[in-house]
Order: sequence, then structure tokens, then C-alpha cells
Amino acid sequence: MTATQAILQRRSIRKFVSGAEVTDAQVKALLTAAMVAPSACNSRPWEFIVIRDRAVLERIRTTHPYTGMLASATLAIAVIALPETQDKQEISRGYYPQDCGAVTQNILISAVEQGLGACWCGVYPKENRIAEMREILQTEKLPFCVIAIGVPDENPDPRGGYDEAKVTYL
Repeated sequence: MTATQAILQRRSIRKFVSGAEVTDAQVKALLTAAMVAPSACNSRPWEFIVIRDRAVLERIRTTHPYTGMLASATLAIAVIALPETQDKQEISRGYYPQDCGAVTQNILISAVEQGLGACWCGVYPKENRIAEMREILQTEKLPFCVIAIGVPDENPDPRGGYDEAKVTYL
């Protein structure tokens, strides 16, 4: 599968095969893809928390209003932003949201390539969600998003696509 094919096949998966296995090797491949994402001045303002504990997944699901799919997901990966890593240089300061977005997209595309499904559930910049996720994940760092991951139990139709009206050539 080419990168373009994986991108075009990516969907937000909200129904997973309950109890389906996602191996440690698959998780490592997801995180490897994540960690090669571009970042301002190669500051790499991210860390990850892999969540397999059903009690923690359930706590996130009952706290965050858009994470219902965690009921059947095998695991979740929380992307943790590290804005302070960009404070050393003015040129890179403040780019962590774009950088963590790139990390997240790499995970989503890698999931497709591995036959997995994933759904990006935003946390940042909602202050109440940030506080709730800090408590659940037991961190003072900045939770950026939670990505539900598992074997897909649905194949949603594509949404969006190429739109010439959104392109300007200069």
C-alpha cells in the first residue's frame, strides 16, 4: 500500500471488533511513524501514553464526550504535547500544536497501513478536557489528543475529498 492509498483510505473508525488484538509490534510501528513527523527545528515536542487498561479507557470514555468508541477499541494512544521543548529558540516557539497534529496524522495513516482503525479525539485546547485528562493520565504535562485504536468493525464512506474551489494558483 502506498502512502497516498493509506491517506485516501483513512477514516475515523468508531466501531471496533471487541477484544481484537493489537500487538506490541503494531503499537511500536505506530509510534515509530509518529516520531518521524516533522517538528519546528526538530524540537519533537511530544511524548506518548499507551493505554491498554480497560478501567482507564472506560474512565476516559465516560469523561470525554466524544470518545464513545473506546468501549470497543483495543487501546488508545494519548499524544502529550511538550511546549517547553520549543522555548529554547524563538523560531520554534509555539508550533507544538502543528507538530502534535503531524504526529497524530502519522499514527492514523500508519494504522490504515497495518489494517487497523483509529479515531482522533481532541483534548487540546479545551481547558476542561485538558484538566480531566491530566487527572486520568496522572500527568501534569499537556494532553493534546487521545487516539482510539483497534481492528475496525465498520467501513465508513469517505468524507471530503478534492475540491477545486478550495485551491488558488498564483
